[in-house]
Amino acid sequence: MAKNKNKKEKLPKIGLLYLDYVLRFFDRSNFKGWPDKIETVTYHWKNDKDRFIEEVKRKKIDILVGNIPATAYETFREIAKALPHVRFVPSIETQFANKSKENVTLFCEKHHLSHPETHIFYDRDEGYKYLETCDYPIIVKRSYGPSNYGGYYVHKVKSKEEAKKLFDEKKYMPMYIQECIPLRADIRVMLIGHKPACAFWRVAGEDMEITNTSQGGYMTYDDVPMGALELAVEASKAAKAEYWACDIAEYDGKYYILECATAFAAFPYFRDWIGQYLMWDFSNGRFRKPHIPLYSWEELGKINPSLLRTMRHIEFGKYVPSTDGAYYVNDKEAEWELELAEESMPEDIPDDSHLRKAPLKKEEEIPEAVLEEAKKGEAIRDDIDEIEKSEMTIEGVTLTELMTLHGMEEAIAVEVMNYIKNRDIATLEDLLELEGIDDQTLKVWAEKLHNKADVNRADTKTLAKIKSIGKKLAEKIVEFREKHGPFEAIEDLLKIKGLGKKKLAKIREHIAVK
Repeated sequence: MAKNKNKKEKLPKIGLLYLDYVLRFFDRSNFKGWPDKIETVTYHWKNDKDRFIEEVKRKKIDILVGNIPATAYETFREIAKALPHVRFVPSIETQFANKSKENVTLFCEKHHLSHPETHIFYDRDEGYKYLETCDYPIIVKRSYGPSNYGGYYVHKVKSKEEAKKLFDEKKYMPMYIQECIPLRADIRVMLIGHKPACAFWRVAGEDMEITNTSQGGYMTYDDVPMGALELAVEASKAAKAEYWACDIAEYDGKYYILECATAFAAFPYFRDWIGQYLMWDFSNGRFRKPHIPLYSWEELGKINPSLLRTMRHIEFGKYVPSTDGAYYVNDKEAEWELELAEESMPEDIPDDSHLRKAPLKKEEEIPEAVLEEAKKGEAIRDDIDEIEKSEMTIEGVTLTELMTLHGMEEAIAVEVMNYIKNRDIATLEDLLELEGIDDQTLKVWAEKLHNKADVNRADTKTLAKIKSIGKKLAEKIVEFREKHGPFEAIEDLLKIKGLGKKKLAKIREHIAVK
């Protein structure tokens, strides 16, 4: 009887939270089987708060699902207060660590989670004094925002001279400095309902000091240590997170949280697992509790990504011991069963009052990089369908180039690269088949990816328009090409008299050899 009653219970109205120019984590397809309409609500930046609140109320949304980017975090604190009867998933409190590296540190300190010794300076003079006396090497990070864009904002610094030069050039504020834990690899642990559901090593490539795959590193799923999983579970429970991810360093038998957040890249099947878990949570048991075996990632990691994409709605049956006495149940498997996250409270947020006084970016401001790319896209094209496919070729795009795009994460970039390699595609529009990528995202990416001039085809006028080339150098490039034949690599431009390594470094991102 209880079961039939359960089926008649009204389900809550789900809304998916989207933001312009931000990759989408969830799609309706991640909630396969949900019988009612799932709404979508998009936040349009600038002064959109009141309109957004009214739309959520008008659509009678009970649960709003989605990650909030760093720049909008404070605004969504206000939005959540204006919508007291709407459950945010993850909660505003749970997403505290998403906003900045400072917040990650405050979160770890509040809950006594193991993390590298960290020093944060809002006064540049104080920071420079510390650089004079600290032990090297150190790790320097850009603090604002959860994403490091594939390690481009993480720096291993070996001397005070190098450190001062870095801060002089990058102007990072606050100055976020961590002890350098010796490692050739770190561990990414992704959790659902406080249970590790996927984990892998990120190993630095040969002669590389950053573990990100976009910079020469690689991933391996084998032999992830239990200590890393235990620390990740501890952090997930402290955050009261429905889903969560940690980057963890291991050194001399100890484990340290390097990063943690609800905003992370995830494989399509992993997003489906989160959807299955959330439907169980939201339906009061109408949808069954999913089962994800511990260490399943070791086997899934052996499957070709293109095949995994077709198998994305993966489900596992729970192990039932046989009656012949062959009982085997992993102790941790039983201990770490999927469980509902506790309700978050305002006091769960660590004291960050000093950060509110710090000179960070203004609220309601679109990140500079996003705004620049958005303006380019809007000025050059009103609709992506109007762009000729020849202008939108993605032939020859590299992983490093993908990682420079706004909002890109490692796992998504790797997925895009695998998608390109395994399919005969030639236009950006084909990427719309991948979840999380929509027309708005492609508009932002299009100009960034495809404003490169082919030095083997471009005429003098086209090359002269490129910053740092100009008319004289453009003429030299065309003249050299006509005399000696096409360039085989960008480095061949160094054969042109008067074009040195410094000049090539300035123009490299604007040119291509095809």
